[in-house]
Amino acid sequence: MVEATAAKKDNKQEEAGEEEKTQLNRREFLNLAWLASLGVLVANVGGAVVIFGYPRFKEGEFGGIFTFGSIADLPEKATSPENFPKVKLWLVNTDEGVQALYKVCPHLGCLYGWNDQEFKFICPCHGSQYEYDGDYISGPAPRSLDKFVLRIEDPDTGQVLAESDDQGSPVPLPDNPNAVIRIDTGKRIQGKNHE
Repeated sequence: MVEATAAKKDNKQEEAGEEEKTQLNRREFLNLAWLASLGVLVANVGGAVVIFGYPRFKEGEFGGIFTFGSIADLPEKATSPENFPKVKLWLVNTDEGVQALYKVCPHLGCLYGWNDQEFKFICPCHGSQYEYDGDYISGPAPRSLDKFVLRIEDPDTGQVLAESDDQGSPVPLPDNPNAVIRIDTGKRIQGKNHE
C-alpha cells in the first residue's frame, strides 16, 4: 500500500512537471506576443511598399497612355490647339505634323494657356510666351515647352507608323486617316534651351 501511494505521488509529480513544461511563463508569452506583433508590422509595411511601388497609371490618365483618336479627328492645321486638362496636354497640328505639348510652364510650373487673339501660348504667372509648336518666344522661362512622346499606330495591326524623335519634333502624319494617335504622358521630352 505504501508502494502504491508512492507510485501515485510519482505519477502526480510527473503530470505536474509535464503541465509546467507545456504552460508558458509570463516572459515567454510576452516574447511570443512581441515577435507576432513584429511579424504583423513587417508584413504590413512590406505590403504597403509593394502597393506603393506598383505602377497604377491607367490608360487615359496622366502618367499613362492617352488615346486621342484617329488622324481624321485632328483639328485643322494652324487652328487653336486642343486642350486635354485631365492628362495635362495641348495637341497641336502643324504643317510639319502633330505634337503633344506638356501643359506646365518650364519656368516655375504654372499652367499656361492659349491666347487666340495673339495666336500663342502665354503663362499667366510670369508672362513667358511660346509659339504654336511650343518654341520659346520671350519671358523668364529657361527653355521651350516640354513635349510628350506621341505615336501613330495602324488600327488593325498596332504597328507604329510614326513616332516622336528625341528632340520632340512634329510627327508627320501617314496617309491612313484611320491611324490611331496615342500619347505617352509618362514619357516627357524636355524642350530645348534658348540662348
